[in-house]
Amino acid sequence: MISDTYDVIVVGAGHAGCEAAAAAANLGSKTLLVTMNMQTIGQMSCNPAMGGIAKGQIVREIDAMGGYSGIIADKSAIQFKMLNLSKGPAMWSPRTQNDRMLFAEEWRLALENTPNLDFFQDMVKQLIVENNKVTGVITSLGIEIKSKSVVLTNGTFLNGLIHVGDKQLGGGRMGEPRAYGITEQLVSLGFEAGRMKTGTPPRVDGRSLDYSKMEEQKGDEKPQKFSYTDTPKLTKQLSCHIVYTNETVHDILREGFDRSPMFNGTIQSLGPRYCPSIEDKINRFAERTRHQLFVEPEGWRTVEIYVNGFSSSLPEDVQIKAMKHIPGFENVKVFRPGYAIEYDYFPPTQLKHTLETKLIDNLYFAGQINGTTGYEEAAGQGLIAGINAHNKVHDKEDFILNRDEAYIGVLIDDLITKGTEEPYRMFTSRAEYRLLLRQDNADIRLTEKAYHLGLAKEDRLRKVETKVTKSQELEIFLRETSLKPGIINPILESIDSNPVDQAYRAAQFLTRPNITLDKLDAIDTISEFTSQYEDEIREQAEINIKYKGYIEKEKENVAKLNRLENIKIPEDFDYKSLSSLSSEAKQKMSNVRPKTIAQAGRISGVSPADINVLLVYLGR
Repeated sequence: MISDTYDVIVVGAGHAGCEAAAAAANLGSKTLLVTMNMQTIGQMSCNPAMGGIAKGQIVREIDAMGGYSGIIADKSAIQFKMLNLSKGPAMWSPRTQNDRMLFAEEWRLALENTPNLDFFQDMVKQLIVENNKVTGVITSLGIEIKSKSVVLTNGTFLNGLIHVGDKQLGGGRMGEPRAYGITEQLVSLGFEAGRMKTGTPPRVDGRSLDYSKMEEQKGDEKPQKFSYTDTPKLTKQLSCHIVYTNETVHDILREGFDRSPMFNGTIQSLGPRYCPSIEDKINRFAERTRHQLFVEPEGWRTVEIYVNGFSSSLPEDVQIKAMKHIPGFENVKVFRPGYAIEYDYFPPTQLKHTLETKLIDNLYFAGQINGTTGYEEAAGQGLIAGINAHNKVHDKEDFILNRDEAYIGVLIDDLITKGTEEPYRMFTSRAEYRLLLRQDNADIRLTEKAYHLGLAKEDRLRKVETKVTKSQELEIFLRETSLKPGIINPILESIDSNPVDQAYRAAQFLTRPNITLDKLDAIDTISEFTSQYEDEIREQAEINIKYKGYIEKEKENVAKLNRLENIKIPEDFDYKSLSSLSSEAKQKMSNVRPKTIAQAGRISGVSPADINVLLVYLGR
């Protein structure tokens, strides 16, 4: 095995590494996945959940592209919830609670059953680079493995440093060693590196908790799933619980601030803004008397509980003392205290849209090495890096998703255009075309692309085509079927909607905010036709009718922007020679090297006036 030359070597077997290896191997590349520990492939390092706001859309996109994250999430789910149902469909976001051990097991089994994929357990300490091109890796055992491309997905392991109070431990995860050598080599090759921080909460013994003092959070009555394939639907679910901290808890936590690495200067790097530690929350939001915590089970057959919202790097004695004053936690037994971890990352402006580095050919970065946080963001990057590593070594075209095509496209464009100095997390608000990038239509948006790549099989494509055809059939029926006042008015009056005095098409009633297809099913002529369609077909038709005007407007905006996306900027363009450009624009654009006018316009610090100057110089 070691003497072989691989097409793609993937370093690291977290969410990014698993998706990268699966994509490259499924496309036909001879692929090697190198991990420091074969027992932690696909490990959920932090919370036992997939999806959530905007993240759920990414999981659906990965699945539509032929990736594995949605399938694994479905097979290991213990609860499903569709978040934000009280808002419009652009905001609906699927989320699962998962069995942590089963999740990792399903990932390993899926990868072991993937053709063209080999495994090797060792730490990669160095890249083999010849003439600014990566040609392999060297492991801690001194083994040289040749490869035509390398994808680095090192997570939090690059020079990882764990903090618990005033104690420090070298490691990439609690109980696992850190990786060293790669950062130092990349810096010597001209890369810029930085440090980031993330954290995780305590894990506790569920047998020691009193759930009667907590608010139960059940899953959806009709649970859905992530994957568009025939993965099993949940028939039973485990509940989560909600509980709140209080002023006593906060006072105890404050007692440990002088021993906190966050406040005594030990930790210098920035942590995730939208997932702060409990000590950060009570410091920044001192006026709040309580903070919400989610008590999340770790699986079907374990008593371990994840205390979501109580991430901490305070001394373990302070964490335990404070938790005992949370309702239901009076007799809590702690399996493991929370901790913070600092690790190396590389500002992602050093990458192309394919996630290939600008400095070293055939070298790709994906996941937390690029400054992101979250399983889903990592997995999405891994998928794109794996596809492009395969395409590059087989002389195929780059594969890039645009901002109007996928949240994954928004994520990557944000990273390489704007960079990030704190852990980047995806939100629906980051996507300017979020009404087009809904969780329900990821298959319609992306499966055909995946089919032409070779990732999605023909049966997937046919399934999508059937979905489109049937939803159009239903839409036509609703646009052509008239409902007389005597039939529709009782329904309208039952929901305090204004009655009508003449017949209107069923579709016109669906545009009212409080009218749904389910309500129209009370009419026999409607239900006789609509009952033949599955829920996802009904949902698709209803959204297309209800939001038709908004969707068309958004498509017009995409078309306008795409005109600027089509205006290319030469790779060797000398921004500094343009005296009319602002100094900041010269510096930022010289650093990012935008490929198009549209991308240049998204760089922070570049003004509309700067874009006009560029257009003039490019003859546009």
